[in-house]
Amino acid sequence: MSKNEAPPAAESKKEEAKPQKAAPKTEKKTEKKKKDEKGVHALYKIEGDKVTRLRPTCERCGVGYFMANHKDRYTCGHCGFTRYKQVEA
Repeated sequence: MSKNEAPPAAESKKEEAKPQKAAPKTEKKTEKKKKDEKGVHALYKIEGDKVTRLRPTCERCGVGYFMANHKDRYTCGHCGFTRYKQVEA
């Protein structure tokens, strides 16, 4: 045996004592989609001097509480009132 070589039993003990670390995963970061602006701009439509509301107001809560626009219904976020849209057949 030369000076640089260790006995085979010693090598196997060292390998068992030190667990091998996995290489770090390289994941590509995806760019976030730019969200649509929400707020007052989404609730009203301005045409000249006229201002129209785009969504209905809640029947229970009154004026000032707009209902959320879903695929098949309108829902109030304040009280939970739901009004279903008419299906065109």
